[in-house]
Amino acid sequence: MGNRIGSYPRVRISGGGSGMVSQAGGALLVETARRTGLTDALSRALTPWRKPRAVHDPGKILLDVALAVALGGDCLADVATLRAEPGVFGPVASDPTVSRLIDTVAAAGPRALAAVRQARADVRERVWQLAGQTAPDADGQVIVDIDGVLVIAHSDKEAAAATWKETYGHHPLMAFVDHGPAGAGEPVAGLLRPGNAGSNTAADHIEAARLALAQLPKKYRCGRRTLVRTGSGGGTHAFVNWLSARGRWLSYSVGMTTTDAIHQAAMLVPASAWTPAVEPGGQVRDGAWVAELAGDVLGGWPKGMRLIVRKERPHPGAQLRFTNADGMRLTCFATNSTGTPIAQLELRHRRRARAEDRIRAARDTGLRNLPLHDAAQNRVWLEIVLLALDLLAWMPMLALTGDARRWEPKRLRLRLFSAAAQLVTTGRRRYLRLARHWPWTDVITAAFERLQALPNPG
Repeated sequence: MGNRIGSYPRVRISGGGSGMVSQAGGALLVETARRTGLTDALSRALTPWRKPRAVHDPGKILLDVALAVALGGDCLADVATLRAEPGVFGPVASDPTVSRLIDTVAAAGPRALAAVRQARADVRERVWQLAGQTAPDADGQVIVDIDGVLVIAHSDKEAAAATWKETYGHHPLMAFVDHGPAGAGEPVAGLLRPGNAGSNTAADHIEAARLALAQLPKKYRCGRRTLVRTGSGGGTHAFVNWLSARGRWLSYSVGMTTTDAIHQAAMLVPASAWTPAVEPGGQVRDGAWVAELAGDVLGGWPKGMRLIVRKERPHPGAQLRFTNADGMRLTCFATNSTGTPIAQLELRHRRRARAEDRIRAARDTGLRNLPLHDAAQNRVWLEIVLLALDLLAWMPMLALTGDARRWEPKRLRLRLFSAAAQLVTTGRRRYLRLARHWPWTDVITAAFERLQALPNPG
């Protein structure tokens, strides 16, 4: 009888090994935090909350939790994975010490959160300078996508409520800077809200936009170089008025609800006025057209607003809506951008779908569940998630090239961070020797060399 195909080799397992490091690829995140200045920035930010004679720095404790989340953790106790590897992650606080810090920061309220956010903003500006042509503002424009995400609660937690999807939990509003097709996005705001918070609440969109703009370099906090994109939840008078207010003058591309008036106006557009929609490569999008509406449908909206409607044949199996006309699905969005063909403006707005990828990555990075009970504690947890997502965006931007720059957190963990290595000390220096047969060893070592080539923070 021949050998069975696909059998696994038999191994025996025992303890007692030494000199090996698991999650050795996490050293890339540690080096990113060090070279960008995030370690020092968080330490300074949380200095007011460091108790006398404290052994562990509050900034490092918070960063340790963020590193654990970036490596796949989903609760405070998962910082134990870092504690087990002091050769890579240094001394890590005990679980009670971590919990006490979270309680302290939560009790401090907006002041402590503002300090953490300011540290992130300062480091972000340095990261973009270091990234150069791979930075999200390399073309002179920054795109901020705002979208909501439902977080299910499996127990009774403060501010949890029934959601519009007949689930129970929270409804945070998130904002991400789009990195374009060459990379992932990075988070710039997270606003914790109860599960029954409305999708089109203008006050929440304004607050999320404020938090997002405060994370950008100062030159992008107002003016046309910053584009704010939202779905139909942002298509409210109050939010659009805020975006276009005098002195702010932001560019915007916000989805709009297809009202009966818009539906009727679209029906009156002559066939010759419809322009074929386009794909990212410039080719015509089959079965889709765009047109600009004018007249009474713009009444009451800010001066300079343009309303662009799109009609498209629904894909097979799609559920039709009452706003469909002649078998075509109608959608629309508003923008104040000029000098660009409407087909390109519609393509730009359609690319807002990349925010869904950012939300999926956030779910895989600590946002699938808010692990704490009090709302103030979960606000701190949300900031920790944003820190972890920052690291997962900055490391590829600064250290990876090609397709690896687009890897999402789950793939980064599987291929890079989970790599094991041998820790060797020689000549008073520590070396992590990765397995020669690991397919992505070259990617890890090259990335680490790029990070070490960056200048130290001043």
